[in-house]
Amino acid sequence: MDPRRSLRSFLLASSVVAVLLAAGCTDTGPGPGGTARDPARAGAVPAPDSAALRPYYTQRPAWRECPESPGFQCTRLTVPLDHARPGGRRITLAVARTRATGPGEKLGSLLVNPGGPGGSAVEYLQMFAGTGYPAPVRARYDMVAVDPRGVAGSEPVTCLSGPEMDTYTQVDQTPDDPAEERRLATAHRSFAEGCAKRSAALLPYVSTVDTARDMDVLRAVLGDERLAYVGASYGTFLGATYAELFPRRAGRLVLDGALDPSLSARRVNQDQTAGFETAFRSFAADCVTRRDCPLGTGSTTEAATRLRGLFTRLDARPLPTGEPRRLGEALATTGVLAAMYDEGAWPQLREALDAALSGDGAPLLALADSYYERSGDGSYSNLMFANAAVNCLDLPPAFTGPAEVERASADFEKVSPVFGRGFAWAAMNCAYWPAPATGTPHRITAEGARPILVVGTTRDPATPYRWARALAGQLASGRLLTYEGDGHTAYGRGSDCVDTAINRYLLEGTVPREGTRCR
Repeated sequence: MDPRRSLRSFLLASSVVAVLLAAGCTDTGPGPGGTARDPARAGAVPAPDSAALRPYYTQRPAWRECPESPGFQCTRLTVPLDHARPGGRRITLAVARTRATGPGEKLGSLLVNPGGPGGSAVEYLQMFAGTGYPAPVRARYDMVAVDPRGVAGSEPVTCLSGPEMDTYTQVDQTPDDPAEERRLATAHRSFAEGCAKRSAALLPYVSTVDTARDMDVLRAVLGDERLAYVGASYGTFLGATYAELFPRRAGRLVLDGALDPSLSARRVNQDQTAGFETAFRSFAADCVTRRDCPLGTGSTTEAATRLRGLFTRLDARPLPTGEPRRLGEALATTGVLAAMYDEGAWPQLREALDAALSGDGAPLLALADSYYERSGDGSYSNLMFANAAVNCLDLPPAFTGPAEVERASADFEKVSPVFGRGFAWAAMNCAYWPAPATGTPHRITAEGARPILVVGTTRDPATPYRWARALAGQLASGRLLTYEGDGHTAYGRGSDCVDTAINRYLLEGTVPREGTRCR
């Protein structure tokens, strides 16, 4: 996660079910002439240059200054709800851009996506990328973002009210007996039912394949022959899916904090569990060297034991927070996990843990609220709703019910004594989803694409480094750039080596030498 963004950016869902997809597709060339196959609706999607899709690819949206973001232009992009039936219902997507500042020859548009799934790309552009990306990149590219279908300004998925979300986020994620297991299963089922009640018509059409097809429409509307793109976290899977569907329209793609699309949902969750354990151990190793470390000044193992002890006490007796909500184990765990995305949040976490150990749950609650994108008025963004909607469509569920979780729980606890049990139970969130999954685990090769730059951070909690190595190895034209460091993603996080390599690729098309490692 970029330190210049709040903790709610670049977050994967609390369910830690990362998004993957199988998409065996082909493309015949740049521009509207290519064809691609959607595995969810195989053979049913017309070619982009067909009469059915041509009106979408040739539309001319009206750009206007964004009302609350001076210096940015906004518009709406019209796309079919179902790309296989372009003559049916249409939806519109929120798009924003800021024009290339110059000097230098313009390179076209650079589409950015911060991940999630469920993160608002438009908000990310306006709050960071449009002004915070390196000046040489902003000089040569129009910076562009589109909120994916189902997200924020683009037909957002809705599931629960604010009070209902408050209840959902406080459900015990480490059930100790059958009654608690039933309560957790009921919570997941009620969440899914809420989504079906409020967003039934949209739920079957928010897959990553659908969004990648929307991106190709946007590419054509912007006048670009090939897509230039920077995707972080889940945004790497979206970018890789685009390259799989349209390899000869894929231009300079940066995939930072990569996902491995060949893994099952259960394996993804287990790998992430290990990733967060690694990140916590890194935090603990730093913490115990400080006199004020709330987890002691001994070993990292002792620090982990103290944290588990805090979670156990909160499970039995939640702490006051100065508001009606109390800090129980579920929210406290979320608060700790939120800080693992960026080592810049470690001081805040130390203070929050110290407060919790002194009987004040408010600081850890604030970290959890930032993760869930909960506002002070008790409302939530649709981040978690969209996250579940995309994740549960892109892969079959990790578990189909409590019995499967119980059988697998020991494997999760083995890789993470601190977080394993909670991660295993959270992975049950897709068990009751109303829309059947359309994706399956699948290697993405994107044969025919130009060089694609994959970036991995060695101690990334949310997208373990091994995933970056795997994706770079799968892509026929993949090149891996390694950042030896902590936190989630690498671009713009303080490494001159990383930033220089990515900037050169975006501006010149030159990938770093094989085996390049940065600090």
